Amino acid sequence: MHILLTNDDGIRSDGIIALYKALIKLGRVTVVAPDGERSSISQAITLDHPIYHKTVAFLPRVKGSALSGTPADCVKFALGVLLREDRPDMIFSGINRGGNDGCSVFYSGTVGAAREGALNGIPSIAVSLNDWEDPKYAHSAVIGLKVARMVIEKGLPHGTFLNVNVPPGVSKGIRWARQCRIPIHGEFRRRKDPGGREYFWLTGRPPAPHKEKNSDSFILARGFATVTPVHCDSTDHAALKAYDNV
Repeated sequence: MHILLTNDDGIRSDGIIALYKALIKLGRVTVVAPDGERSSISQAITLDHPIYHKTVAFLPRVKGSALSGTPADCVKFALGVLLREDRPDMIFSGINRGGNDGCSVFYSGTVGAAREGALNGIPSIAVSLNDWEDPKYAHSAVIGLKVARMVIEKGLPHGTFLNVNVPPGVSKGIRWARQCRIPIHGEFRRRKDPGGREYFWLTGRPPAPHKEKNSDSFILARGFATVTPVHCDSTDHAALKAYDNV
């Protein structure tokens, strides 16, 4: 088993290190990740300036590739350059600091990297820990390893990736769930810089998960790790059929 590992928090983040230590139980792990934090960048790719690459040690005697680009860039660069003749069997992205349940899948760089892997026909998994304050990643890495073994056993449909979210502490178990559709509510706060110029800072608060029972956000809030299959084809096929003859 050859696994490509990336993230959006940077190659030296605690989350990617914890996941690396878990995934090496399955085989060889190649790390290609951003050289710094690239959160909330979705599946953006770099087209208007160069991408720089260097080899760095993210653990004692363990090296990976750090890129100046985005998480999706890391997947594309790995498949097109570094691993062109050594294609990975699976792609992991994470462990992200903070949950990526519900509508966060549209904004998350962690999820964007997994989607990039799925678009390239490789089974891909994004893993996030729903804890911003004091994240402890060991249990999330165990969950990621369990989900990897499920995928090895059962496979994934082409174009589908898994979005895994783990609650703080130790989860009550793993539940498969659909994506919550309640939007993240943002608020623009008006402030002034030291020079007196006005600026705005976007904040956000998570949705109220009780409004969508049995969604990933609802189940995650109740202490379970959630696994949501996400398809790269965003077409609303029911609407397409309804309007096809209009």
